[in-house]
Amino acid sequence: QVQLVESGGGLVQAGGSLRLSCAASGGIFGINSMAWYRLPPGKQRELVAVIRSGGGTNYADSVKGRFTISRDNAKNTVYLQMNSLKPEDTAVYYCNTYDPSTHMNVWGQGTQVTVSS
Repeated sequence: QVQLVESGGGLVQAGGSLRLSCAASGGIFGINSMAWYRLPPGKQRELVAVIRSGGGTNYADSVKGRFTISRDNAKNTVYLQMNSLKPEDTAVYYCNTYDPSTHMNVWGQGTQVTVSS
């Protein structure tokens, strides 16, 4: 069964940077698409970025040019590099994938990102 653990969140000033990490275990990491979602306070969950097994990526319009998703299959880890952070980026960030062994989406515990103005 796939498990995901996020890390790297914290408090940063507007314009600063953070790199989030998501460590995966219990599955065939290299063939899965991986995604970062975020849940801003009082708002709906939104998709931030996706990286496919072959390395192709997609981003929400709100983060294009500022965020970069990447993966290291040897380390079973996906990253989200966040630059030029804005207060509206404040949210709990979650790593997500699909576990074919259980036919379920898998979520990490989340990591808080707070951007101060």
